[in-house]
Amino acid sequence: MASRCWRWWGWSAWPRTRLPPAGSTPSFCHHFSTQEKTPQICVVGSGPAGFYTAQHLLKHPQAHVDIYEKQPVPFGLVRFGVAPDHPEVKNVINTFTQTAHSGRCAFWGNVEVGRDVTVPELQEAYHAVVLSYGAEDHRALEIPGEELPGVCSARAFVGWYNGLPENQELEPDLSCDTAVILGQGNVALDVARILLTPPEHLERTDITKAALGVLRQSRVKTVWLVGRRGPLQVAFTIKVPRPRKRLTELLLRTATEKPGPAEAARQASASRAWGLRFFRSPQQVLPSPDGRRAAGVRLAVTRLEGVDEATRAVPTGDMEDLPCGLVLSSIGYKSRPVDPSVPFDSKLGVIPNVEGRVMDVPGLYCSGWVKRGPTGVIATTMTDSFLTGQMLLQDLKAGLLPSGPRPGYAAIQALLSSRGVRPVSFSDWEKLDAEEVARGQGTGKPREKLVDPQEMLRLLGH
Repeated sequence: MASRCWRWWGWSAWPRTRLPPAGSTPSFCHHFSTQEKTPQICVVGSGPAGFYTAQHLLKHPQAHVDIYEKQPVPFGLVRFGVAPDHPEVKNVINTFTQTAHSGRCAFWGNVEVGRDVTVPELQEAYHAVVLSYGAEDHRALEIPGEELPGVCSARAFVGWYNGLPENQELEPDLSCDTAVILGQGNVALDVARILLTPPEHLERTDITKAALGVLRQSRVKTVWLVGRRGPLQVAFTIKVPRPRKRLTELLLRTATEKPGPAEAARQASASRAWGLRFFRSPQQVLPSPDGRRAAGVRLAVTRLEGVDEATRAVPTGDMEDLPCGLVLSSIGYKSRPVDPSVPFDSKLGVIPNVEGRVMDVPGLYCSGWVKRGPTGVIATTMTDSFLTGQMLLQDLKAGLLPSGPRPGYAAIQALLSSRGVRPVSFSDWEKLDAEEVARGQGTGKPREKLVDPQEMLRLLGH
């Protein structure tokens, strides 16, 4: 396959046969006349980064944007990452649906880029390609005992209760009374809340039927959120804009003030509790006596050194064992390389880029977490994606993208068809959406998510 070797020619996405004759101007430097041609652009990934990028690109009066997604359903982390008890965060789906309804935008689900179609093949078919596929992996703890039953990533746990197909086999064992979450970010808080919320409060959400069934049987009563650093460094965001000083005061007051009689009585009678453990770094997951599962976490006590941005947690030499039956690691998400032709920084887990332009690969761009790392909320991703879209449109205007017409989806459709891949369109998704809503109505839920891709394709007659 010659396409795998294109990158060695210094023209990145251009096959050898297209190298310009000596002394001539490369074709992608010719001025691109927007009047006579339709810029064909594709976006890989249909989460917030993908949809916001597409939204900005459609500001160009002629551009056509195709969005490719490996799941049969759109919206990425808005569907599979946002906690079921925070439905208001999912309102952005209305905006994304408007974008998908544009006559110059198309969604193609059930297409895995890097497997069903390569990035060089997309570059052949489109004037520009934007990689917005997010962070699909989790960061490993890299400590002894991490592989024991009873230990899993918070990312997989979130995917499990939110209906992400690849996490439906998880079957977390919630028969213990104490869970430890390693990490103190938004995902850690979401997981703690779902573990401790009475199931009757969740049955009106879009949590999956299977997850609700397991949570009904849960015996978890206490959840600890463990962090290496102190209250000033906690990573979670608060819903209202409030200075961190105010948050710290609240944390310290809660931790140090003696509760009044009414509050003390309420705490004593509470059936479930959670707490933050600061200045603790996980060293080992402790096995049960028979060695068959997790029974606790050994933590190194830490203290802070340095100031401001240079602050880091260093071990004091003291250790502490925290007994538990469930360990969830929530120390961050990680992007994967999508195709051998695309540069990738495996240490940082991002595609090397300058303002969204992939380094050394003309016509290739990135946005969202694969561009800047897995940080920030949906609003951050929106700003970031608009910036990538802006850079691409600037390059288009300056004539830096390949000139001449490109076939766009027509070429990719032929390739997918020859490989037995049946893409799912946005109108197909709307049929699945209607089915989910109908299934939820019987039980008073906003929807009952379909979790099996094969069942989705069967319902669509694929």
